[in-house]
Amino acid sequence: MMKLLLLRIDQPIGTFYYGKLRSDLLSSISYSNERKLNSGNQRRLRQERLKEIEKYCSDPDAAFPTPIIIAISDTAELVQSSFAPDLYEYAFEESELNGEVLDGQHRLNGIIKSGMQIELPVVFMFNLTEEEKAYIFSTINSNQQKVDKSLIYDLFELSESRSPYKTCHDIARMMNSDVDSPFYSRLKMLETRTSEYESLSQGTFVRYLSTLITSSHNSDYIDIKNGKKIEDDSKYPLRFFFINNNDDVIYKILFNCFCAAKAAFLIQWNHPKQYILTKTTGFGAIIKSLKVILPKMLSEHDVSQKKFSDLFTSLKNLFDEEGLDFVSTNFPPSEMGEQKLSSYIIVAFEKI
Repeated sequence: MMKLLLLRIDQPIGTFYYGKLRSDLLSSISYSNERKLNSGNQRRLRQERLKEIEKYCSDPDAAFPTPIIIAISDTAELVQSSFAPDLYEYAFEESELNGEVLDGQHRLNGIIKSGMQIELPVVFMFNLTEEEKAYIFSTINSNQQKVDKSLIYDLFELSESRSPYKTCHDIARMMNSDVDSPFYSRLKMLETRTSEYESLSQGTFVRYLSTLITSSHNSDYIDIKNGKKIEDDSKYPLRFFFINNNDDVIYKILFNCFCAAKAAFLIQWNHPKQYILTKTTGFGAIIKSLKVILPKMLSEHDVSQKKFSDLFTSLKNLFDEEGLDFVSTNFPPSEMGEQKLSSYIIVAFEKI
């Protein structure tokens, strides 16, 4: 017989109880009811998400403060504790309890898959109808508000550990504050626009730049904190410099690239309302093209501003030949628009 001490909480939806259980015990007494035709309320387990959580469990600072919510169909009475009026004792036989996970199935299964055994906060909801279960699940998941990416990336400034996002965030801040930078006062920091020239968000800058360094920021971040060596990968042309703490080289390459783009297309650069060059489409396309172009430039040991100037002069000539410009009618704000512009940049590079 097991006994738990639970805290009673009364809210408009009803009464539920807050407690804690070891992850292995919680797993043994619960199940997930995946949504099928006319039954069940849970989404299917996504293996990619499970792998992410399993990897996260190896983080020395791993934390799971959000409670797992389980529904218990049990007629057993909760006994009010003598310690406090809102505390209740709940006694059960482990072999007889079978709770349904309403929220947190990926967290729980990922933790179990990792082999980690930790205490988890648990919310117990007793004797719910199927309709109530479905309502709780849908309400929790439909009302979740994602944290703005720019804020998330900005918070990496506080981290003492090295990571791809921290490096990209630092470069974004330097680009925005360096008076000689083509992006001087051009980035929306924390999604707060202070002028019409801030046509690119800090979050977008970091997200795209990180694709030149890593395929999985979280995996690299955890390995670094655990003292593991992260390996180079030729698919990410700036990864070598990140691994070797050469963030200044990464900054200089980007500086040279975008200074050359600005010089070749000064009118388009300085009029973000009319042109997409300094917006997500233009920036994203240039970063995408660098995945192809940079390895060739690095192999020739030439990432100078002159080399990038030759590239964007070639692109300007190509645009003139085909009557194109950095406008949304030519390159719409979409993945397709970015890919189209990226292809033109790669062709222009091949012509120099």
